[in-house]
Amino acid sequence: MNRGFRSMETAKDSAELRHQAIITALASELERQAASGASRVDVDALATAVEATLDPDPPMAEGRRPSELNATNDD
Repeated sequence: MNRGFRSMETAKDSAELRHQAIITALASELERQAASGASRVDVDALATAVEATLDPDPPMAEGRRPSELNATNDD
């Protein structure tokens, strides 16, 4: 298998994972809306769900910054 083919497969796999993530986000949001008794689809909430899936918030930082460490508190 050459490198070009392997790269193509990786790109294809990545696109499929992205596609599945969007499907999951949409399905979850539609299910949430239905469970809450919504009579109409909240398209803005759908867009927000997809955006959160494609560009999630970074995890909250924990611990100390390197500049805050010294020999007495680096445990």
